Amino acid sequence: MLHALAGGAFWLLPAALVALTALAFVPRPRAAAAATLALGEGIIIVLLLLLAHAAARLGAEASPAARTSPASGLWLTLALCLLLCSDAASRLVNAGVWRWLLLAQIGFIVLLMLTGGLFDNLSLMKEYANRRDVFNDALGRHLLLLGATLLPALFIGVPLGVWSYHRTALRGPLFGVLNVIQTVPAVALFGLLIAPLADIGRYLSGIGISGISGTGLTPALLALVLYALLPLVRSVVAGLEQVPAQVRESARGMGMSGWQIFLKVDVPLALPVLLRGLKVVTVQTLGMAVIAALIGAGGFGALVFQGLMSSALDLVLLGVIPVIALAVLADALFNLLIAGLEAANHD
Repeated sequence: MLHALAGGAFWLLPAALVALTALAFVPRPRAAAAATLALGEGIIIVLLLLLAHAAARLGAEASPAARTSPASGLWLTLALCLLLCSDAASRLVNAGVWRWLLLAQIGFIVLLMLTGGLFDNLSLMKEYANRRDVFNDALGRHLLLLGATLLPALFIGVPLGVWSYHRTALRGPLFGVLNVIQTVPAVALFGLLIAPLADIGRYLSGIGISGISGTGLTPALLALVLYALLPLVRSVVAGLEQVPAQVRESARGMGMSGWQIFLKVDVPLALPVLLRGLKVVTVQTLGMAVIAALIGAGGFGALVFQGLMSSALDLVLLGVIPVIALAVLADALFNLLIAGLEAANHD
């Protein structure tokens, strides 16, 4: 329990939480946001240091086979503090770049603790040490699933979006089909693809072509690409629709051709909206790739389902935490890129 670990300093945590609540009533919003951010980061650092100290002390007292894991209270408290810090950063600065830089310092501190070996006595880190090669393979496969989904989705979704923008009569049927695909549960879609792909794989193997089967990478990528099309096509259409007609008329008056207007006017102005759609697809794909492990696609989902079947919580977390970290990192990078493009367009 926390009071057993922190001793007399246990009451600092409730006092800090009370202080955070009181900051909501401070009449100076920016000062309150800065204090909330600093206090929230302080609580996170102190809790992590207490966790590392407790794991080292308990590990020294117990047998080498013993495992030390934090309970749900610590995870919930850390999540609450991260939400408080995120809210405080958004109230402190308006620019997305500075907001993410303020939050990135938390990740940098945690990374320093990890590389410094402070958490080596935790069961999660011992699980990672025992399965380092498996973890690295899962990371590589997960990134492969992401990249192999985004590239075909872009090659298909962007032309479909441009085409449906210029052919408004066909936009409804196209979105109708994509909406139906999006509403099919992931597990069901993976299952529906097994039988036809297995038949195609048998036929192709009969004529000397191999590599396609009902399970594995092929059905996973096909399903992930299908799920990615609706957000991409919608973002392309929305991006082109928000380009001011006056700008196109000015470009046409300067003698630009249709392709020149598209490449030099439409694409730069619509790109931030497209990137927002691509951000949604990236985060969605990282999460759905976990479910793709059910049909043998690998990735971090293999660790998650292996941990669930063996009731090994640490193994589940070893697969879940990297997926969350990748999603947060992708979201941050896209937000920084979008903020930069929007600033350049305004200039």
